[in-house]
Amino acid sequence: MRQVAVIVPDEVEPFGLGVIAEVWAEPYHPDDDNPVFDVAFCTSRPGRVRGSAGFDLHIEHGLDRVQGADLVAVAASRDFRTEQPAVSEALRLAHDQGSTIVASCTAAFLLGYAGLLDGRRATTHWRYGDEMAARFPDTEVDVSVLYVEDGPILTGAGSAAGVDTNLHLMRKAFGAATAATAARRIVMPPHRGGGQAQFVPTPVRAEDCESLGDVLQWARDRLHEPLTVGDLARVATMSERTFARRFRDETGTTPLQWLTAERVARAEQLLEQTRLSVEEIAGRCGFGSAATLRHHFTASRGTSPAAYRRQFTCLETA
Repeated sequence: MRQVAVIVPDEVEPFGLGVIAEVWAEPYHPDDDNPVFDVAFCTSRPGRVRGSAGFDLHIEHGLDRVQGADLVAVAASRDFRTEQPAVSEALRLAHDQGSTIVASCTAAFLLGYAGLLDGRRATTHWRYGDEMAARFPDTEVDVSVLYVEDGPILTGAGSAAGVDTNLHLMRKAFGAATAATAARRIVMPPHRGGGQAQFVPTPVRAEDCESLGDVLQWARDRLHEPLTVGDLARVATMSERTFARRFRDETGTTPLQWLTAERVARAEQLLEQTRLSVEEIAGRCGFGSAATLRHHFTASRGTSPAAYRRQFTCLETA
């Protein structure tokens, strides 16, 4: 993967375009020894391209640069409800020639217009999931994920999820160490929680709660202990019944579901960043046994702890 074509549509969203540039258009850094790509930013009418944030861009290349590209990245557009026929044609060409194609946020709609999402699973920004499903009924739209990889087509959720999507692609092509180096340069984690199945974890942060923030932090500091709802209720100085009702009102979930999600998230971190055995990680996360960890991890992430570690470890293999 060396030749990269970036399609810049009219009314381009600058953040999404910047994400693509940050991952694929970075020059060589000797300290990182990062791969360098031949990146061409292209558009249907070279020259001035309207931006969506009060400034325009000058793009020199036409869509002919899609020819021969290993990777075609599509930037999101504010005008995503209008098909751009030349872009659709270029995307079909890219697919026919075997290119990997990546699009995040509303850029996924452009793939839909080109027919590339028919019979595939895809995602987009949660705000537009229902609209995408209505426009492209042959596409399985899943807005519960950060990104979806379906064959050579990758779609990401909101613009920030474009970082996750493109880093995942870099990890797959060049390995975890290269992706981790790129992530550090961007000042991002190598990947956000979600694992191989890429389900977005939703444990509620302490600062998101009106009255239970201190209790949640207390629990996070003690995930290795066999915590019960009664333990949390006592810290909150409430009855279990009142605590459970207040917890659901403020977090949208139950205490036990929240604890399980937090423990799985902690297990992810330890699988990525340590060489601890699965049994040791289970103990540190409060699961008690490796079998219990495997059960909850697989149910949440769609893959086993061992497979997750092989795919996403940030440590160099011996």
